[in-house]
Amino acid sequence: MSHISTLPDLVIGNLRINPPIIQGGMGVLVSSSNLASAVSREGALGVIAAVGAGENSNLKGLSYNRRSYLGLRQMIKKTKSQTQNPIAVNVMCALNNYDDLVAAAEDEGVDAIISGAGLPTRLPSLVKNSNIKLIPIVSSGRAADLICRIWWKHYHRHPDALIVEGRSAGGHLGFSMAEMAQPPVKLESIVKDVLAVAAKTKQEHGATIPVIAAGGIFNGDDIASFLRLGASGVQMGTRFVCTDECDASPSYKQAYLDCKKEDIIIIRSPVKLPLRVIRNEFVDHMRNGNKEPFACRYHCLRTCEPATSPYCIAKALKNAVEGKMAEGFVTCGANAYRINRVVSVKKLIGELVEECLQSLNIEPIPVFL
Repeated sequence: MSHISTLPDLVIGNLRINPPIIQGGMGVLVSSSNLASAVSREGALGVIAAVGAGENSNLKGLSYNRRSYLGLRQMIKKTKSQTQNPIAVNVMCALNNYDDLVAAAEDEGVDAIISGAGLPTRLPSLVKNSNIKLIPIVSSGRAADLICRIWWKHYHRHPDALIVEGRSAGGHLGFSMAEMAQPPVKLESIVKDVLAVAAKTKQEHGATIPVIAAGGIFNGDDIASFLRLGASGVQMGTRFVCTDECDASPSYKQAYLDCKKEDIIIIRSPVKLPLRVIRNEFVDHMRNGNKEPFACRYHCLRTCEPATSPYCIAKALKNAVEGKMAEGFVTCGANAYRINRVVSVKKLIGELVEECLQSLNIEPIPVFL
């Protein structure tokens, strides 16, 4: 006997995602075809990270921008060949080739484009296919309100959903270093603010904008608490790293299994944003004021200044995902130290659903096979 989820659908337009979980888009090459398709097959929304999509492909010899465009198209094709369910692509606003990557996602007909690391104010102008859901990532009610007003004024449309990312998230964070040094604002508080923006938009325009909580969500109890709060779903990245299907190397996953709470720190990235990482020798070397000589081969991030950057972040992240830990580092969410095993995507999602159902006092529906 097995069980199926009786959790509510995450409804984004005509998309029905159940369980109501979005897998975070983790670059460089951490969430690629294998992970995204495995998550999608379980009913959740699998997400490909667009950044560096062409760096592990047969496209060497082409320019970085061309490799990225074609590499992302190849990655989407592979993912869609492995699942019939919806998939999404995460494209960071800070990327120099943002427009090209959005075009690649549209050309391949993804179901949704998720965009953060800056405010995606121009995103609707880049996507002509109205069937593709456009989902900004915001870190405050003010940012959500700004996006909604700009999109309505200039494009006469609303976000199809809003992902609300708090300070406990992994990777680059939508806060300043000064803000990160202040007492933390709880994710619940930010979600409430964004829910108020969504309610205001519904009242004024009749548009329903589901709100999705992200950043530090670890287990089914966490999912349940945000569903109770009024969120339509959650986004989780860190939990999906230590899965069999995650595209990162075994060494990358082992860094999660080995780390302690005190090993997880915030550094200032070369792109001038806070970055949550697992401390290692490479991180310590850079924090001590050392530099890693490099020639910029990517020109990938708008806010990066290669002449003054102590190291190439694209290279460091690619090295780590390939298992070269002495030459890079691992990004993570604040709760990475709580992970103690590698499991399949199917098992992880099954456990999350069971925990969430128990927390919500919902009986799963038995299925006799």
